[in-house]
Amino acid sequence: RALATDGFIVYDIQDEPGRADAESARPFPFRKLMDSSPYAALLARTSGKPCLVYKCVADEHFDDWLSTASKEHGHTAINLVGRPSSDGVYQGPTLADAMETIHTKSPLKFGCVCIAERHTLESARARGKDYPTEHLNMVRKVEAGAEWFISQAVYDVEPTIRLLKDYAATCRQRGIAPKKVVLTFAPVSRPKTMNFIKWLGVKVPEDVETDILQADSPVEKSIQILCSHLESILSECSNIGVPLGISCESVSIFKVEIDGVHELFRRLQSILMDHRKSPWKVQWVDFPLAAAVQEVEQPRGGVVAKPSTMDPALAALLGALTGGLLVGVGLILGDKKKV
Repeated sequence: RALATDGFIVYDIQDEPGRADAESARPFPFRKLMDSSPYAALLARTSGKPCLVYKCVADEHFDDWLSTASKEHGHTAINLVGRPSSDGVYQGPTLADAMETIHTKSPLKFGCVCIAERHTLESARARGKDYPTEHLNMVRKVEAGAEWFISQAVYDVEPTIRLLKDYAATCRQRGIAPKKVVLTFAPVSRPKTMNFIKWLGVKVPEDVETDILQADSPVEKSIQILCSHLESILSECSNIGVPLGISCESVSIFKVEIDGVHELFRRLQSILMDHRKSPWKVQWVDFPLAAAVQEVEQPRGGVVAKPSTMDPALAALLGALTGGLLVGVGLILGDKKKV
């Protein structure tokens, strides 16, 4: 509550066995967690802040999940994630089918992920292509109804800048208004967490990894590097027409890294707002929980939270998201206009 946040992102944590092999075992053991939708409803109810809910499409009951998330849990915005791997057999719809279902049959708004690691020449060649195509994937998802994108954690800044510029250029060519891209940042303080981030598919340049892990305070060094990355992205991409937001996350339950997320959030928030070249301030106001959520009865008894008319899709995407769950930043600017 001491951070100027908009709300929460609640992930749909998957085992992702397709990532593991003899040379790349999962650094942290997988633990089955509560489904993202009811947990997000509980979080909205207890915090008074809206939630953006991640959902993996590899679910044989996907359509039922959508109905429950909207009608019983009161959600209005979800972030779709594709199947964990192209290998193996998965139940549930493809990402394309899931987007069509939501766009044509559901009141929910949805966004998708974007992965800069796919937007490198090395990745393109591995796929038999002359040039990366992640920007085309983003445009295809926009045409399917996606309202925003959330990136994978940024540790290699150049692919992110290339992706944003190519996405902007393609949108201009096709006469499409670019959707907001929320950039994700995650501090690291120890080798185990660094290995987990890389296991998740995040590219960490060797010199960056060395600088962090050999520093007297690794988490502080990672914060400094990530702040520099955001400054570079804003410098290169501020005038290309792509709206940007930021998010901060901790990928572990290690206290030093969770505390580091809070500090990273404060610094990134200031960098992003200062870049607007307009005066701003954070102003604390009373916000009764009763005004944020309403309790609604479930068919089998019990109570879940129904968010107020404040649209989580707008609230969660306007700023940075922090903590182990990702908390979105919200600021009160000089004229008391909330963004």
